[in-house]
Amino acid sequence: MAKITFDKWIVILTVITAALLQLIDSSIVNVSLIQMMGNLGATLGDISWVVTGYAASNVVMITLSGWLSSKFGRKNYFAASIILFTLASVACGLSDNVWELVFFRIVQGLGGGGLLSTAQAILIETFPREDIGLANAIFGLGVIIGPTIGPTLGGYITDNLSWPWIFYINVPVGIVATICTIMFIKEPAEKMTTGRMDWFGIALLSIGIGAMQIVLEKGESEDWFETTYITVLTVAAVVGLVAFVWRVLVVKDPVVDLGILRYRSFAVGTLFNFILGFGLYASVFIVPVFAQNILGFTATDTGWLLMPGSIMTGVMMPVIGGLLKQRIPPLLFSGIGFLLFFLFTYQLSGLNLSVGPDDFFWPLIIRGIGLGMVFIPLTTMSLADLSGKEIPQGTAISNMIRQLGGSFGTAIMTTVISVRTKMHFDTIKDHVSSYDFNTQQRMDGLKGLFLSKGSSALEASQQSLAAMQGTVIKQAMMITYSETFLIVGGFFLICIPLMLLFRDNKKKNLHIEMSME
Repeated sequence: MAKITFDKWIVILTVITAALLQLIDSSIVNVSLIQMMGNLGATLGDISWVVTGYAASNVVMITLSGWLSSKFGRKNYFAASIILFTLASVACGLSDNVWELVFFRIVQGLGGGGLLSTAQAILIETFPREDIGLANAIFGLGVIIGPTIGPTLGGYITDNLSWPWIFYINVPVGIVATICTIMFIKEPAEKMTTGRMDWFGIALLSIGIGAMQIVLEKGESEDWFETTYITVLTVAAVVGLVAFVWRVLVVKDPVVDLGILRYRSFAVGTLFNFILGFGLYASVFIVPVFAQNILGFTATDTGWLLMPGSIMTGVMMPVIGGLLKQRIPPLLFSGIGFLLFFLFTYQLSGLNLSVGPDDFFWPLIIRGIGLGMVFIPLTTMSLADLSGKEIPQGTAISNMIRQLGGSFGTAIMTTVISVRTKMHFDTIKDHVSSYDFNTQQRMDGLKGLFLSKGSSALEASQQSLAAMQGTVIKQAMMITYSETFLIVGGFFLICIPLMLLFRDNKKKNLHIEMSME
C-alpha cells in the first residue's frame, strides 16, 4: 500500500466530514418535526415539506454535481457547496415560520447535493489506483453511518437543547471544512473541460428528478393517485425524464454523460446501487418505526439501538478494502453480504411484542457485517473502468441512483405497511367477538383494572374497548412488520444471481488492476 502523507490525510478528513454533513442532515430533522410544528405553528402536512424539499433539491444537485465540478473546477465547486450548505444551515435555524424553513432547506439541499459525489471523486483521485478499494471503504463509512447516526444526534440535540441547534452544529464544521478545502484540496491533474451550459437539459432534469422525489416522499401520505398534485407530478416526472434522456442523446455537451453506461461494469453497478439504496434505506426506515411505534422506544433509544451495527460496518469496510488487494473475487464478498442481509431480515421477522433491545443486537450486527461486505466490492467494480472526467460523472450517477433506490424502498415499504396493517386489522377484528369466552374474560379483566383506578362503569367499559382495539392494532402491525422484513430480505436474495452480470466476455481481471504493481 502506498504511503498516505499528512496532506492526503487532511484531504480525506475534509471530504468525509463534508459528506457526513449532507448525509446526517438528510435524516437528522426527522425526530425534531413535532417540536418544529409546535414552535412554528405548522401542520403535519406543512412540516413534512421540510424533509421533502431537502430531498428533492438534494437529488437533483447530486445528479448535476459531476458536470458542475468539471465546469467550475472541482475545488471551487466543493468549497462553494460547503459554504452554501453552511449559510443555509444558519438561515434554517433562524427561520420564523415553516415556509421560510422549507425554502432554506431547499437551498441547503442544493449545497448538500454537491458534497457527496464530489467528495467520492476527490477521494478516488487522492489514492493511487491500486488502493481504490480502500478509498471506497473510507467513503462508504460516511454513506452507511451518516443516515444511521442522524436520528440519534437529532434526538439528543432536540431533547437537551432545541431544534435550531440541529442546524447550528453544522456551522463550525462547515467553516473548518471550507478552510481545509481551500488550503489542501487540489484540482485533478487532468484538465476537465465542458461545453456550454445546457439550461434546457438542466430544466428537464430538475423537473423529472425533483418531481419523482416529491412523489416518492409524499405519495403514501397523500393516498397516491387519489390526490391531484401527485398525479400531475408523476406525469411531470415521466415526461421530464424521457425528454431529458432524449436531450442527452442529441445535444453536443450534455450535463450528464450517460455514455459511460457503455462500460458494462458501471451499468451493472448502477443497477446494484439502486438495489443497495433500496435495502439500506428501507431497513433503516423499518427498524426505527418498528421500535418506536410498536415497542415504545424513544428516538434516542432507537438511535443507540442502531449504533453497534453501524460501528461493525465501519470496522468491516477497511478490512474488505484491504482484502480486495489479495486477489479475492469481489463478487464473493458481495454474495456473502447479500446472504447476511437476508439472514438479518429473517431473524427480525420472527420477533414478537415482548422483545427488548438485546433481541436486536445480533441481527443488526449481522446487517452491519453484510453491508460492509456489499458496499466496497460493488462500488469498486462499478467505478474501476472510469478515468478523468468520467469519474465525477460516474460518482454522481451512482450516488443519485442509490438515493432514488432509497426513496423507492422507503415509499414502497411505507405503502406495504399501511395496506397490510389495515388488512390484518380487519382479519383479526373479525375473530374478536364479544360472545367469545376468552374475549369476555379479557374485557372483564381490563374493565376491572380501570375501575380500580377510579373510572366509572361507563368510562371503564369505553377504556377496555379502546385497550382491546389497541391490542388488535399492535398484533396487526406485528404481523405486517414480520412480512415487511421478509420482503426486503427476499428482494436481496433474488438479486444474488444478477451479480453474474458483472462478468463480461473480456474476462477482465479486476483484482490485478487493484493489486500492487
